[in-house]
Amino acid sequence: MNKTAVITGAGTGVGAATALALGKEGWRVILIGRRREPLEAVAAQLNSALVCPLDIGDAKAVAQLGREIVAQFNHVEVLVNAAGTNIPRRTFELLSMEDYHAMLQTNVNGAYYCTQAFLPGMRARGSGTIVNIVSEAGKQASSKAGPGYVVSKFALAGLTQAINAEEREHGIRACAIFPGDIDTPLLDQRPNPPNAAARARMMQSEDIAACVLLAINLPSRVVIEEMLVRPR
Repeated sequence: MNKTAVITGAGTGVGAATALALGKEGWRVILIGRRREPLEAVAAQLNSALVCPLDIGDAKAVAQLGREIVAQFNHVEVLVNAAGTNIPRRTFELLSMEDYHAMLQTNVNGAYYCTQAFLPGMRARGSGTIVNIVSEAGKQASSKAGPGYVVSKFALAGLTQAINAEEREHGIRACAIFPGDIDTPLLDQRPNPPNAAARARMMQSEDIAACVLLAINLPSRVVIEEMLVRPR
């Protein structure tokens, strides 16, 4: 029987690369993202996938989808919170209150909603792995990230610690991955997107997906609580 993984932000970037990597290992993958078309493009490369267009910032919709997934597949062994966003107008001077709250809604609240949707099943089963794709901005603030993104990523790191603090006794482990620069579509949201030469020196989504699989595939007695990954 295929093991089941739920991945947010699965249409592009690290989410898509993780879905493809898990698919190669025989996992059934639930693809969550805002837009159907990118999710279907990823699903077309997988043997067993379910496309679920969804705004993870909608708590009720996430809870309903969680119930449907558990009812259909029984067990969800892995949750990867890879969804994340930023905006060009990101400095203290330019960041609007609306954009600030929208960023928190996706980067933090969405991950919390998804965690709450699948934690009860993991707890009942006595096992589960949750991987949160954070950012090095969740360890050290930088002007290039902007305050909204930094706040959201520090919060996501805290969510990871909270999961381990409360749930390790129930067989659940959480890993926070803190990548440096990755060549993903999120770079296009920078005020001055990097050129091709700069992108070529960055990590690729597949590199971070390999880190996710390491956290998942290690024996259940092992938890990688934090992983800081940067371009060489």
